[in-house]
Amino acid sequence: MLRLKLPTDPRWVNIAEKNITEILTDHAFCEQKAASAAISIIVQFPEYPDLVDAMTDLAREEMEHFQRVHDQLKKRGLQLGYERKDPYVGDLRTFFKDKSGGRKQYLINTLLLAAMIEARSCERFRVLSENIADEELSSFYAELMKSEAMHYTMFLAFARKFGADQIDVDALWDSFLEYEAEVMLKYGKTEQIHG
Repeated sequence: MLRLKLPTDPRWVNIAEKNITEILTDHAFCEQKAASAAISIIVQFPEYPDLVDAMTDLAREEMEHFQRVHDQLKKRGLQLGYERKDPYVGDLRTFFKDKSGGRKQYLINTLLLAAMIEARSCERFRVLSENIADEELSSFYAELMKSEAMHYTMFLAFARKFGADQIDVDALWDSFLEYEAEVMLKYGKTEQIHG
């Protein structure tokens, strides 16, 4: 379903498990950034009422996920660390370096970027749920994986809808999937959701 070209090596979970504080902190801030991105889409594209409604719901849901991750930290006697940059997302953004496509292209690019981040997060949550020794976290990530899958399909559906009249969204998505696989060659070595 996700069509990602380079799967995560399950041994990445061994890295994540060695520092649960780091993986949960990174995850918490991924959820916060997803909420912020949804709000940014509302601010930038208020002329699409269905998109605004969906992003309003998404921002709320992502902050609920943030709270749930924070609760997992507190339950373990751990403390939320500081926010850190996500180099993976920065690398993905370079795929859309050509800004000449106008407002509609910018919207499609924004939606496809969000879809890719959600797809990779979904895949990482699946790997965590299937391989982490902590049974509670295994169930937690299995549940969140389903949400990420729904977010991924929502963003992709909006990109196809808004781009249908002038952009070959599926061709762009296929190219982006290839690009993401190249980007992922340098990740999978840190206790970060996309690291």
